[in-house]
Amino acid sequence: MKKLLHLIFIVLCVSSISVLSADTTTILAFGDSITAKGGRGFVTYRHVLIPELRNECLDFEFIGPKRDHDSAYAGYGGKNTSYLLSISEEVYSQYPADIVMIHSGHNSFSKDDPVAGIVRDTELIMKNMRSINPDVIFLLAQVIPAGKLPKYSYIPDLNEELAALATRLTEQGYNIILVDQADGFDWKEDTISDMVHPNPSGAKKMADKWMQALLPLLDIKDVKLVEADS
Repeated sequence: MKKLLHLIFIVLCVSSISVLSADTTTILAFGDSITAKGGRGFVTYRHVLIPELRNECLDFEFIGPKRDHDSAYAGYGGKNTSYLLSISEEVYSQYPADIVMIHSGHNSFSKDDPVAGIVRDTELIMKNMRSINPDVIFLLAQVIPAGKLPKYSYIPDLNEELAALATRLTEQGYNIILVDQADGFDWKEDTISDMVHPNPSGAKKMADKWMQALLPLLDIKDVKLVEADS
């Protein structure tokens, strides 16, 4: 029997392996353990988001002082927004990304009435980074809810204030896209046993929200067609 020859055209993304293109959009994921590399059974949104972005042939690169098998990042387990503020200028000076994704608001205690301080520190983080790069685009998250109560009972109020902050700073000329990570996230279904960190379904929900915000900001890479036989 004669073999049929089929021509298959495979689309390959063209990118530089060792050197970023001048047109490559750089992204800094900045936050606590929810941004970091995961552990103890939980899944970071980056491990879902980055493969999905690559599948779209988008021209991007995550940068930052830490790295795992997927990407570089700036996630600090157990640290609150005050700590992130303390390192924000140094980190961003070394990694002045075009886009900064901020998900921070955990690791404080409701008994300390932390909302005003978190919002203030978030504003100062963005101010520090914008002083280095006036064109930086912030993807500011309203953070995921947690079932660890009463410790995190302040989160709904925090998310309302973060939305107000985004509106106010946008009016002042900041490039801010508010990303509502709380909407549709159910800690009963979407976190591991600690009721804080995302499980696979939670990570997917977070990745989808980031994806919606990132897609309009990223360019498609150059592509080439490869002819293959089968």
